[in-house]
Amino acid sequence: MSSNSTLKSSSSTSNHHSYHYDVFLSFRGADTRKTFTDHLYDNLVAHGIHTFKDDEELENGGDIAADLDRAMEESRFFIIVFSKNYATSKWCLNELLKITECMAEKGSEVIPIFYHVEPRDVGNREGSFKDAFSEHRNRSLLKGDWECMP
Repeated sequence: MSSNSTLKSSSSTSNHHSYHYDVFLSFRGADTRKTFTDHLYDNLVAHGIHTFKDDEELENGGDIAADLDRAMEESRFFIIVFSKNYATSKWCLNELLKITECMAEKGSEVIPIFYHVEPRDVGNREGSFKDAFSEHRNRSLLKGDWECMP
């Protein structure tokens, strides 16, 4: 990838000089993009919170994985919208891994939202999360070591 960022320029500015984004939204598009997440994004932006949402910030033709990593590194807070099919997406799980790295390395804060799922299913990898993790493990789709995840 070239050294030029393929992230779209934004007219809003962050109140935090060391971060490009106030908030990075992590969500399963098929579950929540056109419903909950769009409403959440619109409200955050309306209140002056510079928010990264993939379909608003990424340009076509770029290195999506690298651009997502860079956006996460440049975000102060993370809002993770855990939904029924969140864990079926390797993209979502790789975002989750990167978010935990940001928490450990720079003290980033996470706000979890449990959208039609039980927090215990996420934390204990039960229900749809258990099935999804098993499927990913069988297909070796994850780039990180998920056994050490808190």
